[in-house]
Amino acid sequence: MAEAADFQGTSPSPARRWLRRTGVLLAGVPLLAGLLQLPAAPAADAAGQDAPRAAGAGQVAVSVDALTPGVPTEGDTVTVSGTVTNRGKQTVTDAHVGLSVSPPLTTRSGIDTIARNSGDVRTPVGPEIGGKYTQEFAKLTPGVSRPFSISVPVDELDLGQHGVYQLAVALAGQTATQQWEHTLGVQRTFLPWQPEEADTKTRTTFLWPLISDVHVTAETGSNEQQTPVFRDEELAEEIAPGGRLERMVSLGQELDVTWVIDPDLLASVDAMTQGYEVRGEGDENVPGRHEQVAKRWLAQLQKAVADKEIVALPFGDPDLASLAHNGTAVAGSLNHLKEATDAATETVRTILHVTPTTDFAWPVNGAVDPSIVKVATSAGADKVIARSDTFNETSGLSYTPSAPRPIGGGITAVVADARLSTAFQGDMAKASASTLATQRFLAQSLMLGLQTNEQRSVVVAPQRTPSASQAQTMADAVKALQDGTWSESQDLTAAAEAKPDPAAGTKIPSASAYPSSLRKQELPRSAFEQIARTQHKLDKFKVILSSADRVVTPFGRALNRAMSASWRGRAPEAATYRSGVETYLDGLIDSVKLIEKSETKLSGRSATIPVTVQNNLVQGVDHLVLRLSSTNPTRLKIDGDAYQEQPVTVSGGHSQSVKFTTSANANGRATVVAQLYTPDGQRYGEPVTFDVKVTEITATVMLVIGGGVLLLVLAGFRMYTQRKRAAAREAAEDDLMGEETGAPQNPEGAAERLTEESGSGSRADDPHQPSDPAPDTAPESAGPSGTGERVDR
Repeated sequence: MAEAADFQGTSPSPARRWLRRTGVLLAGVPLLAGLLQLPAAPAADAAGQDAPRAAGAGQVAVSVDALTPGVPTEGDTVTVSGTVTNRGKQTVTDAHVGLSVSPPLTTRSGIDTIARNSGDVRTPVGPEIGGKYTQEFAKLTPGVSRPFSISVPVDELDLGQHGVYQLAVALAGQTATQQWEHTLGVQRTFLPWQPEEADTKTRTTFLWPLISDVHVTAETGSNEQQTPVFRDEELAEEIAPGGRLERMVSLGQELDVTWVIDPDLLASVDAMTQGYEVRGEGDENVPGRHEQVAKRWLAQLQKAVADKEIVALPFGDPDLASLAHNGTAVAGSLNHLKEATDAATETVRTILHVTPTTDFAWPVNGAVDPSIVKVATSAGADKVIARSDTFNETSGLSYTPSAPRPIGGGITAVVADARLSTAFQGDMAKASASTLATQRFLAQSLMLGLQTNEQRSVVVAPQRTPSASQAQTMADAVKALQDGTWSESQDLTAAAEAKPDPAAGTKIPSASAYPSSLRKQELPRSAFEQIARTQHKLDKFKVILSSADRVVTPFGRALNRAMSASWRGRAPEAATYRSGVETYLDGLIDSVKLIEKSETKLSGRSATIPVTVQNNLVQGVDHLVLRLSSTNPTRLKIDGDAYQEQPVTVSGGHSQSVKFTTSANANGRATVVAQLYTPDGQRYGEPVTFDVKVTEITATVMLVIGGGVLLLVLAGFRMYTQRKRAAAREAAEDDLMGEETGAPQNPEGAAERLTEESGSGSRADDPHQPSDPAPDTAPESAGPSGTGERVDR
């Protein structure tokens, strides 16, 4: 970025400050002359004993742990506190810590240079304020740290014109090998000075990201609530008191910032509030234990974002650069981005009860090229958050232009300032690192505002997932900026709609300019191919389900998560997650299948063959078609043809047998194939193949059996007629005898006697009547069947 060489409206420094600093410099001339006359041997010996850790680092480490106020005004007292640590092997004597203020800086790059060399003792530190504004140490032994605190009224700092001043905190003392006072350690920082309200304030937009890693799997419980299963409990740690995301919410609610939220984070925490499970070490899941933590965090977030602008990223924060460079060649990849964008608004509105804006796309580190812009805007976004270190200026501007840049096609690139956006990277757990980062951020912001009298809109887009200490440092810097006199807050939408600077560059960087370090971290093409394969399986599976949403929604969200930018630099974990999603889906698909069959025996010309479909899912399946095919229709036909199809409906947790009518034309074995199909004719699951053994009964056998039956019938009829004739003869004889003896004729009595006589040899209740037919079949055996499976005739 080009820099301004000077500022408008500056006033000369006071004369007394110039005289004081000139006098100190003149007093140092004799000392410098003496140093030049010293022999070289002692210096070499000192270098050997007090070897610095880095080039220019002194024997004593000076740490500035606090500088208050960070932005002083008239009448304030500046307090600098920290520690000094003797890192060398020699004791330091007659030491003191003092402050010095250098003339105001003139460029933003000048701030960068000082920050890079903040501990270099070889660079002069300027005249010391001296007097009572120092702290003395009689002795500093090796390895010992001592605290210091110096308070100086602003009037004593001789701050004149508005600007950014270098504030050096230095320790001077002596050692055994260098027995004269010299600087042994220094720490430089910055003091922004703008006591009055600026005539033209910079409009600053600070993005406050709520983004996390992927925590939720595709697996859900079989209950009505579909209890989600988490990969781990790391999210609970982040939202617990003191955790990273808890700090982001508690700090952000006091700031005027634009919240940038991944809806997946909201959905994950919301799922925790309703009960969840966590993967155990084996196959068993364990109940989650942080429902109340999740409820408290969500309630706090709802309060924090009230009346604030919320920018919702696509669900899962998909890696736009990976998708542009490696995913567009895989069919269906862009559909996932559209689905993720559509899910964003509903998720935020449902959980936070506010409507977000989804007009912004945010590639990783704001690095863009034409393909990234094309993909980023394909789902409906018309604004892309870029960053100035990759969206290079080409017009030679001497100042930082406003953020919005029209790049054609109705698309706006909102270019965040790289210096401000990267100010909080690194380890901010140490107070010294946090203090230096805050002061550097404030210095860059003020310097930017002093470049021109024109009002500009500036955007700060920090790292996606700040740590808790980074969040604290960001909050300190934003609060100091908002309490300052040269900046005013505005939301991201207003920044994007600000008047573009006509002199600012609007050309999108070429693909070759995309940082190689970022390209190495991208998801490979194989990742998108696996996602597409899983989606294809899901599409085939969902059409047979009675409640498809129970499967489509969790798997759809899991595939969005598989494309997340959070997988950068974590390729093995990303591959494990994708494989886990696909494997779990395969298990569900295999829950609906055909039961294996053994060889089936077919006796006779026709019979029915049952085929069983098993459904181990919780929900029912429908719209399936079962086809039974004969590989040898000449020998065995299915419903008079080579195959027959029947619709299948199976309730959850049940099995259903489907019967097919078959007809045999010849004896022998015939192979039969059972296969499930979806309504569109796609194969579902693995086929089941089994043999049918045909043992047809011949016509000769049937004739013999028929003849035997006929003979039995004729024999029975002959016995019946013979008995009837015998009974008639006996009755006639009885009547004749009655006439001869003069007995009265009684036909009815004769009939009764005939009946009694005939019944005396064979009663109706006698189980061994000769006329009873023999059983035609043997009782069914309760033992196991033979090797073949009998079928219904």
